[in-house]
Amino acid sequence: MKNIRQQLAETLPYIRKHTDAAPQIGIILGTGLGGLAKEIDVQTSLDYNEIPHFPVSTVETHAGKLLFGQLGGKSIVAMQGRFHFYEGYSMKQITYPVRVMKALGVETLLISNACGGMNPFYRPGELMIMDDHINLIGDNPLIGVNDDDLGPRFPDMSEPYNRELISLAEQIALEKGIKTQRGVYVAVAGPNLETRAEYRFLRAIGADVVGMSTIPECVAANHAGMRVLGISVITDECYPDALKPAKIEDIIATAGKAEPNLTYIMKTVVERL
Repeated sequence: MKNIRQQLAETLPYIRKHTDAAPQIGIILGTGLGGLAKEIDVQTSLDYNEIPHFPVSTVETHAGKLLFGQLGGKSIVAMQGRFHFYEGYSMKQITYPVRVMKALGVETLLISNACGGMNPFYRPGELMIMDDHINLIGDNPLIGVNDDDLGPRFPDMSEPYNRELISLAEQIALEKGIKTQRGVYVAVAGPNLETRAEYRFLRAIGADVVGMSTIPECVAANHAGMRVLGISVITDECYPDALKPAKIEDIIATAGKAEPNLTYIMKTVVERL
C-alpha cells in the first residue's frame, strides 16, 4: 500500500485537472444530512469512484461526490457522503479525504453526523455541538510510521473541537432560536446498534450520544493542524430501560427534519469565519 504522500501525488493532479479551487474550509456531510449541498454554489463535482485512492460510499443517503464551490461567500470543498470503519475500510482510507483537503489548503473542517441520544435531557431532532469525544472504534488513523510533514508523532488532543468555533455555532443557534446541546460523542465500530448493557456502559463513562463516525476524521484533522467543528443530529433515544427497536428509515427521516437547522448553523458559521 502506497504511503499517504505517494497517494497525494496521484490524487492532487487529477483534482487539479478539473478545478483550480483553493478552499480554506472543508465540510463532511453525514447520514441524511446531504441537503447542505443544495446551498453550495457548486462549480466542480467529482465522483469518488473517479478520484485516485478515494474509497467509495456504500451507505444509503451518501451520494459519494466531492463538491467544490462557494458557500456563504467562501471557497469550500464538501464531501457529500463519508466512509465508515464498518464498511471494511482502514482508518487511513477513511481519513484520506481529510489529507486531500489539507493539501488543497483547507484550515477549518466542519463535520456533521447522525447519532443516538443517551443523555435523558436530549430529544430526537435536536442538535448537539461536539465538545469532546471518546474513541471506542478500536483503531486509530495515526497508527504506523508517522510522516512529520503531515503532522507530529504525538498530536495534542486537549481541544479536539475548536472552542471558538463551538462558541460561534452556539451564538448563531441562539440568535435563530435553535435549541442545541453541548456534549460528548462516543464512536463505536458498528454496524449493529448497541445493546442495553452497552448503552449503560457508554453513558457511565461520560458519553451523551453514540455514533459510528467523525472521530477518525477529527483525529486526522487535528494531526494536520486543522480547526474542527462537529455537530451531531440526535436521531433516536437510546435509554436502556425503555429501549425500542430502531429503524434506519426512521433515523434518516429524523435527520432530514433536523437538516434545515443544521444547514443554517453550518452555512452561517462559514459566512462568519
